[in-house]
Amino acid sequence: MATIGITGGSGFVGSALAAQLRHGGDEVVIFSRNPQKRANFAHWDAGKGEIDTEALQKLDAVVHLAGAGVADKRWTAARKKEIYDSRISGTRFLVKALRQHAPNCKTFVSASAIGYYGENRAGDPLFPENAPPAADFLGETCRDWEAEAEKAGDCCRTVLVRTGIVLGKGGGALPQLTQSFPLHIAPILGNGSQIVSWIHLQDLVGIYLFALKNTAISGKYNAVAPQPVAHRTLMEALAKAKGGPFLKIPVPAFFLKAALGEMSVEILKSCGVDSGKIAGAGYDFRFPEINGAARDLMR
Repeated sequence: MATIGITGGSGFVGSALAAQLRHGGDEVVIFSRNPQKRANFAHWDAGKGEIDTEALQKLDAVVHLAGAGVADKRWTAARKKEIYDSRISGTRFLVKALRQHAPNCKTFVSASAIGYYGENRAGDPLFPENAPPAADFLGETCRDWEAEAEKAGDCCRTVLVRTGIVLGKGGGALPQLTQSFPLHIAPILGNGSQIVSWIHLQDLVGIYLFALKNTAISGKYNAVAPQPVAHRTLMEALAKAKGGPFLKIPVPAFFLKAALGEMSVEILKSCGVDSGKIAGAGYDFRFPEINGAARDLMR
């Protein structure tokens, strides 16, 4: 049994990961700004430079998921700063705290995102982990985020997980994609041809578990399903799995830009990402293609 700390452990991915770790017999410590004296919770607030050092001393490994939600609010200048600082400053603080107060911590697994990459189209090569970062807000944020996480490498085996569009019940992208399904409407964003590099929540949790337990791996890994699809194909698969007739309604790019501002760029961006490295390391995807994933998600 190991003791695993998770920042962002109360969120959608963190909660699912914590449940699987506990199911496997590990002890989990959730680092939170509002622990409220709950069992297996510990205080941390990177903005204030506060963390429970006694909890750190017990840890064998840490999964770092904390960061302001990228799609939660419109990207004002203040919101972009919050997104950036929560990742860069938060990771810098955590790595420093681990180095000083967690002598038994041997593994550090940090979230990143495929927002690191730029844009490609159907037929273009998929982005491998050694591709350069995009020269935009998310590309530069992910680049700097990963640079801070990699500083843990002098004291811990370090794995960076570049996460795609997460599809899971009760959170991630799925509720937004399917919110009009009760009306039998499947919205097609933009022209629908943009490539979506998605991953089922169960596989994302599986990759984090794989990274924690497999001491032979380190470095950067894309956490995306082996078969990225066009946005239109994704929506058609979800609608088919739901069952019944669906009307496909296009949502023009200009409308998305007016409603969402700069954030619409990420929704309309075509980004095909390669999962070959994590598969080659031995991870076996439970949901490698969208139709099987959609049937599971829409049951």
